[in-house]
Amino acid sequence: MSSSSGVPPVADWASDFDHTDPGWVGDPFPIWDDLRRTCPVAHSARYGGVYLPTRHDDIAAVAYDTEHFSSCRVVVSTEPPGEGDAPPVGGAPPITSDPPFHAVARRLLLPAFSPKPIDRLEPVTRQLCRSLVDEFVGDGRADASAQYAQHIPVTIIAQMLGFPLEDADRFRRWVHEALEDVAAPPEVRQEAFLELEGYLDAQIDEHEASPREDLTSFLLDARIDGQPLGREHVRGTMVLLLLAGIDTTWSAIGASLWHLAQHPHDRARLEAEPELLPTACEEFLRAYAPVTMARVVAHDTELGGVPVQAGQWLLLPFPAANRDPEAFERAGEVLIDRAENRHAAFGLGIHRCLGSNLARMELRVAVEEWLRRIPDFELEDAAAVTWSAGQVRGPRHLPLRFLRTA
Repeated sequence: MSSSSGVPPVADWASDFDHTDPGWVGDPFPIWDDLRRTCPVAHSARYGGVYLPTRHDDIAAVAYDTEHFSSCRVVVSTEPPGEGDAPPVGGAPPITSDPPFHAVARRLLLPAFSPKPIDRLEPVTRQLCRSLVDEFVGDGRADASAQYAQHIPVTIIAQMLGFPLEDADRFRRWVHEALEDVAAPPEVRQEAFLELEGYLDAQIDEHEASPREDLTSFLLDARIDGQPLGREHVRGTMVLLLLAGIDTTWSAIGASLWHLAQHPHDRARLEAEPELLPTACEEFLRAYAPVTMARVVAHDTELGGVPVQAGQWLLLPFPAANRDPEAFERAGEVLIDRAENRHAAFGLGIHRCLGSNLARMELRVAVEEWLRRIPDFELEDAAAVTWSAGQVRGPRHLPLRFLRTA
């Protein structure tokens, strides 16, 4: 019998795990905790072979080891890693680029995601959040994911790239097909990617004909060694910004509101001490880190005393690293005043998320504006909350009931 995700149910998490299994999707934390104690580097034959470290030190070791672990493919799926994915560029640079090209591709984007340009986006983000809340605050309830969280990063990243906002539903569908529907047959996934590539090629053509002040024109103007970026590089980076820029922040905002809906003491404390919000958001990022990345084993090696074989996948569950009691005191608790918090929510090593300034700003503003208008709320139906499958985890349906509004 298959699970509701369309894949066979997991028989043993140590030897047969699947990151799309309903048990993992609904609550992966006990799975990671148990594996950390009993089998810290698990393996599954699914997807052509996948390793899963669950200890912070092992996850960090992989993230910093670019010799034995390649980033040429970062999403485990039914499409096995192949020669066409080889560096230097990869399918979505710089996240799919290995050294030395990675440093060049990343350096190109750093100015666009540095603090000053992100600060300029804060007023727009704040006004967007207020407008969204205005639409439902009088109803006394809302789906905080579908009516709020998902719209914030979609709107901001579309504006940054210069894409039509009316295409938002298409962006969200591509997020689902690329990052969640990983068990779909390769030909189905390839069809979805071809549609996305066609859309991006049309955007590139339009920007070449009519340049403007946005990230797409920025990429078209960029140079490496005096030469413009190839179309594949431009398109791949747009794929990265569009998909990762939407799903990760959408998930982080939703998970933060999910937590607050169940913890009235934390809500009350943030109302009384609003200056604590940035610290609280860092703790939400640690405790509910949305992103699990992947690597491809480039050369046979060992990890945590376990042999790992070249050509197989390896999942890097940064959320599991953030819950390792060897790395964090009271790791399983959410402490909104946690002072020391060197979490791995944005990754580790050379591929640490270059959009972290943007994600932090969007998360902080989204939670702040929600609490300003809706300081007291609760889950309307805990059983109705659903979570995304795959390597980015966040609530997709989050029905909340408002207890007090302003």
